[in-house]
Amino acid sequence: MTAIVRSLEPITLIGAGSLGDSDIDDSLALAPTLVAADGGAAHCLAADHMPEAVIGDMDSLDMVQAAGIPWERLHEITEQDSTDFDKALRHIEAPLVLAVGFTGARMDHELAVHNALVRYPNRRCVLIGETDVLCVAPPKLTLDVPAGTRVSLFPMRAVTGRSEGLKWPIDGLGFAPDGMIGTSNAATGPVTLEMDGPGMLLILPKALLPELVKTLLATPEGWPVP
Repeated sequence: MTAIVRSLEPITLIGAGSLGDSDIDDSLALAPTLVAADGGAAHCLAADHMPEAVIGDMDSLDMVQAAGIPWERLHEITEQDSTDFDKALRHIEAPLVLAVGFTGARMDHELAVHNALVRYPNRRCVLIGETDVLCVAPPKLTLDVPAGTRVSLFPMRAVTGRSEGLKWPIDGLGFAPDGMIGTSNAATGPVTLEMDGPGMLLILPKALLPELVKTLLATPEGWPVP
């Protein structure tokens, strides 16, 4: 698939959902290139940031907002079979995407974001919410977290794996969205996760975003392109 935005650095992707006061600036400190998914451009302009690109079907970006953005930065994708998050994610090539403004509004939109994350596990992306951060667990990941840290795992398809440093190890368990899940686990110290396939969502407290970003960027093995 042809990329609209390419970067050797992480990219911040802004959606039209809920944002905390410092979410854009906090994300840009870790991922300095700014891209908006359709109506997320309004959040960028309100925070005095001009996005490098706006990707989507443009049904949420009114003409007043669009008028402030150079036309060559507007990338309309007219098909209606996917969400704006999906459109943006699959047209970005970067080592990591930090997605802000895709939670806290409509539940169906947020579920669609989770669906896209699992369908494109090779496109590394961290979803940033009000209190948590979330990503698809890679084949292997070691996080330096203090004992007692909440570590939640939620399967979006049948998946198995192994763990070290969890209060309740996952070895030998078969996870599925309509069966065993792994929410509200806890670290006993640094945590290592190994997954046998893509499909497990890893959910951590928002304060661990810098550690998660550092760890993902230092982990070269990702899921292969489907």
